Amino acid sequence: MRNTRTLRTPGGLSVRADLRALVVVVALLLAAAAASVVLIGTGDFPISFGDVLRTLAGDGTAGQEFIVDELRLPRVLVGLLVGASLGLGGALFQSISRNPLGSPDVLGLSQGATSGALVVIVLLSGSATQVTVGALIGGLLTGLGIYLLAWKQGVHGYRLVLVGIGVSAIVTAVNGYLLTKADLVDATRAVVWMTGSLNGRDWSQVWPLLALCAVLVPLVLANARGLRVTEMGDDVSYALGVRVERVRMLLMVSAVLLTAAATAAAGPVSFVALTAPQLARRLTRSPGPNLVASLCMGATLLVTADWASQRAFGADQLPVGVVTGVLGGVYLLWLLVTERRAGRI
Repeated sequence: MRNTRTLRTPGGLSVRADLRALVVVVALLLAAAAASVVLIGTGDFPISFGDVLRTLAGDGTAGQEFIVDELRLPRVLVGLLVGASLGLGGALFQSISRNPLGSPDVLGLSQGATSGALVVIVLLSGSATQVTVGALIGGLLTGLGIYLLAWKQGVHGYRLVLVGIGVSAIVTAVNGYLLTKADLVDATRAVVWMTGSLNGRDWSQVWPLLALCAVLVPLVLANARGLRVTEMGDDVSYALGVRVERVRMLLMVSAVLLTAAATAAAGPVSFVALTAPQLARRLTRSPGPNLVASLCMGATLLVTADWASQRAFGADQLPVGVVTGVLGGVYLLWLLVTERRAGRI
């Protein structure tokens, strides 16, 4: 029996809390905060942990405030928001598809957002803002296409994953074709963007992503109960009064927007959306969608991977997408072996 407690407010509202999940979420928040402070202090001009905290509190020197507030803090905030968006989006897709492989990486949403960005870069030679808009449009159109192709009296599990894999293959081929049509400068710019990187991120990437998360995260959490009920099957969900397709559509649109916005801000950072929900579930040992834990895990993974990309390979600084790709690929192989042994694939 799980260790849960019922918390009651003075107004009579009661909330059931899973103590283990709560401890995991708090630990992940502390880890993300600590990793962020360490990352802010990392660079050609190192700043100690204590000086970073004093600077963030407004008590640093002029030089420290410029380095922290203008150069490094926006990059870290983008990393946290991108990781949180991918973790939450991955948890939503895996719960809706009832499949641990049902992440934006596998379903082709990241590739669709990449296509939108490549069209702007290669064909229109657009600005950074236009690339962001193109990535959002590409992600939304890909998500809509997957939903329509997977629809057959509803959207269900393996059909969604199989359609997504097919769409991903098509979109990946389109991306390769677009690269062959680009000149050298645009192709170089596109390849750097496609790797997934937090280099050069500033406040112009922070505010749109923060505003989107401020709207979508509460909306998703407000529908978490309906999502958990849908995992028991459509018939049971309808019997309990849950409007299944409405909940699925709302949460899928939210997941697509989160994934597309994260891709627009940092490029297609791979495997965070796949691994974060699974790691969160293993830590909490909870059968539910683990939305909050997945969100926190995604943020922690990405800032930790960004620190590793800067410090773990000596003088060679790698884009964060390379680090998450290597680690995520290893995790995907392990997950496939585990699922095969369990007889689920």
